[in-house]
Amino acid sequence: MAKQSGLSDNFYIGGYNISGDVGSLGRIGGGPALQDLTGIDKLAMERGGLLRDGGMEFSAFFNDAALAEHVALKPLPTTDVTASYFRGTTLGNPAASCVAKQINYDPTRAADGSLTEAVTVQANGYGLEWGRSLTAGVRTDTGATQGATIDTAASLSFGFQAYLQVFAFTGTDVTVRIHDSADDSAFATLQDFTQTTSAPNTQRIASTNTATVRRYIRASTITTGGFTSLSFAVMIVKNETAGFVV
Repeated sequence: MAKQSGLSDNFYIGGYNISGDVGSLGRIGGGPALQDLTGIDKLAMERGGLLRDGGMEFSAFFNDAALAEHVALKPLPTTDVTASYFRGTTLGNPAASCVAKQINYDPTRAADGSLTEAVTVQANGYGLEWGRSLTAGVRTDTGATQGATIDTAASLSFGFQAYLQVFAFTGTDVTVRIHDSADDSAFATLQDFTQTTSAPNTQRIASTNTATVRRYIRASTITTGGFTSLSFAVMIVKNETAGFVV
C-alpha cells in the first residue's frame, strides 16, 4: 500500500455512525504499558511490557439530529461502549476498535460562536486492536447476503477478534457471520455474532488464540425470520502472533 491521507475516514461509536459530525481524531492509540526494569549495572534503559491499553480521542461538532453525535454521546454510560475507526471506506482497509469507557462529553463554545465537543474513550479489557475492515465502511443488506472477501495472504493459527457496529435494522432477525476459505471458493463458518433484532448495537467476538483462520475472509448475513434492511460495519483482527488475550 502507498502513503495515504485521512480523507473519507469513518468513525462509529455505540452503533452510531457519527463520521459526519467528527472533525478530527486526536488519538487512536494502544499498546502495552511499560515497566522500567533497568538494573544499576546497565548503561541504557531496560523496559518490559505490561497490560495492554488504548483509547481514542476526538472532537465533534454539536448535532442534536436523530442518530447524530449528541444522541450518541450525551448519555455518558457507565457501561462499556465500542468505538471503531475505519481508514477510508474501501474493503480490507486498516481499521481499529476498542471496547471502552466514554469518560467525558465536554462542549466548548468559542468566542467566534463555534460549538464543539471533546470526547475521550479509554479501552476497557482488551486494549486497542488494529485489523482490517470486512465491510466497505457502512454496508446495507436488504436480505441475506454473501459479502465480498478480503485476502489476508496466508492461513494463520493464532485466532482472531471481530467487531460489529449495527446502525439500523428493519425486520425480524439477522445474524452477521464470519466465513473463511483457503481458496476463495469453498467457505466455512468461522464464527457468528449474536443474532440482531434491534438497533443500534455493537458486539465483539473472539476465538481461542490457537484457532486457524484461513487466507480469505468475508462477512455475510443470514436470517431465520427475515429482514428488509440492515446497516452495519464489521472489522476483523487476524492475530499474527501467539498469546493475544481474548
